[in-house]
Amino acid sequence: MSLQRTQVRLSPDLLQALHGVKPLQQFPKGSTLIRQSCAAKGIYLIKSGEVRVLLPTGQNQRQLLEVVGPGTMLGLSENMTGENYRVTVEAGDQTTAVFIPRAEFLSLLREHCDFCMQVVRLLSEDLDGLYEKFRSICAHPGRPRNRLLEEQLQ
Repeated sequence: MSLQRTQVRLSPDLLQALHGVKPLQQFPKGSTLIRQSCAAKGIYLIKSGEVRVLLPTGQNQRQLLEVVGPGTMLGLSENMTGENYRVTVEAGDQTTAVFIPRAEFLSLLREHCDFCMQVVRLLSEDLDGLYEKFRSICAHPGRPRNRLLEEQLQ
């Protein structure tokens, strides 16, 4: 998913527009916000708490990619392309988020070209972050994955 977790640095106007679309939702610890392989139905903007981004590794196992918190937008790339979600996202603790349905999000972007440019910037920053992660992994090819997960959880 290009991990689809983008730290949000949006204009106050866009944030207000996104919050105006839908009310806040509460997610108890362990609940699923996004399920891998399901159709992208919208984006989540995390307001409080934290979520775990999990990548399927086969045989009903998942690897923790990262833990993210407030100010993170999830599912942006999939909703822009119309592809299925590539990861699973679960609430790591009590989490509050705004869910913006895909159709409403795309309509908002069509109506406000300046918002489109902010989304392009976010996707570019996400791509750059993935590149850096890839470089880090390549620099430590023998590094055990479990150790990497332990470091992320600390």
